[in-house]
Amino acid sequence: MADPRTIARQAVDALGGRANITDVENCITRLRVTVGSLDRVDESGLRAIDGVLGVVMDDTVQIVLGPGLVNEVADAMAAQAGADGIRPGSPERTDAAGLHARGEQIRGARKRRNQTPVKAFLRRIANIFLPLIPALIACGIIAGLNGVLTNFVTRGWAPWAAPVTPVLAAVASGFMTLIAVFVGMNAAKEFGGTPILGGAVAAIIPFAGVAKVTIAGEKLAPGQGGVIGALLAAILAAYLERWARRWAPRSLSMLVVPTFVVLVAGVLTIFPLMTLSGWLAQGIGDLANGLLQHGGALAGLVLAGLFLPLVMLGLHQALIPIHTTLIEQAGYTVLLPILAMAGAGQVGAAIALYVRLKHNAGIRSTIRSALPAGFLGVGEPLIYGVTLPLGRPFITACVGGAFGGMFVGLLNQLGTTVGSTAIGPSGWALFPLTNGSRGIGAAIAVYAGGLLVGYVVGFLATYFFGLSKAELRRLNDEGMDAESERTSAERV
Repeated sequence: MADPRTIARQAVDALGGRANITDVENCITRLRVTVGSLDRVDESGLRAIDGVLGVVMDDTVQIVLGPGLVNEVADAMAAQAGADGIRPGSPERTDAAGLHARGEQIRGARKRRNQTPVKAFLRRIANIFLPLIPALIACGIIAGLNGVLTNFVTRGWAPWAAPVTPVLAAVASGFMTLIAVFVGMNAAKEFGGTPILGGAVAAIIPFAGVAKVTIAGEKLAPGQGGVIGALLAAILAAYLERWARRWAPRSLSMLVVPTFVVLVAGVLTIFPLMTLSGWLAQGIGDLANGLLQHGGALAGLVLAGLFLPLVMLGLHQALIPIHTTLIEQAGYTVLLPILAMAGAGQVGAAIALYVRLKHNAGIRSTIRSALPAGFLGVGEPLIYGVTLPLGRPFITACVGGAFGGMFVGLLNQLGTTVGSTAIGPSGWALFPLTNGSRGIGAAIAVYAGGLLVGYVVGFLATYFFGLSKAELRRLNDEGMDAESERTSAERV
């Protein structure tokens, strides 16, 4: 098992040394490292580190490690990046070097195309919500457990749980009640303001007292606008703060700037922003639900089929505000289980390649190491290490995911809504978070059915159409040649 400290030490060296690292953060699966110069980063060296599942070069260097390990490596790297005595490691290169090299070329071209203002803005929005994912997952699982116990109590199967369910409900709901505050703090920080001021302005949204405010004859509702309103309010506060600091006298800035920011941004939040963001949030909910109710199968096909390219670009995190809004409204997001089908298609495609390339030990070794993460919803190792460099298997993987999404979308259209009570995990890791209109049991069954469809279609599409006869022969011949060379070297 890979040692977090060893991974951190080798990663610091491959990232250009401690002097090149300016910030280290992590989400549920990825380590996100801000570096001074991307030119000093040894991407191949990062990929070769034992325990690293994939690398995405963007405005930050994203190192895919998987759940659990990423937290330990983040802590170790944060310590080692500022420590003396870090020496270059000597990680062993992985197999299937040709595929890795091709994947690196694709990532390099994608990185150059990806530096646009719109995509940079979306990444900033994603950075606001990433730190919230662990709490969202924890509260989602607790909410699911509480739902099961509540159902047992209602049916008389577990009377002992009656006093337990209110406690679990409070634990699960407390964070979601005040999520606007945390969004506000993170948004203010991301846009150059003071986090506590962003939180103070965003706290107006869940405040019960806004129910006494009347606009155009209608009273505001606490929580109106949700995380979208909090996001807009905090961004406004950050810009107002930066502007105020330019003109406020230095001797009075401690008093003038915070008061000005909270007062002006707070009033603007109460009047236009809560109303406008409330309309926007309601529109998102109506659109998502209407899309699946009236065109569920087609919608699922398109959404799941296009999600892998979004993951490839590293922009899938920009969907977090939409998922969070749906969770606020209904208790779960109906989009995440459908999008998770993209990973199922990827797994099916990888298994088909494993079967077809029986003489290519390098590619088969890469697939074996990446499949466990793929089953748990971490798709980058299979994308960048296997399917994308080969070309056509990436498309057949998307086809598998599309059919899995179509299955889940069709069941939504027929009345069995399937959603996730939190965001972050997918694959098998999403099972504890599933819920829907007909209860947890039905939701789990539909989600499992979608995964199975994605696996099977991804496998069949890749097995029969993923590789041309010439390419299949070439890859197997290369594998046999490599094995022959290795055997000869061992004899010598």
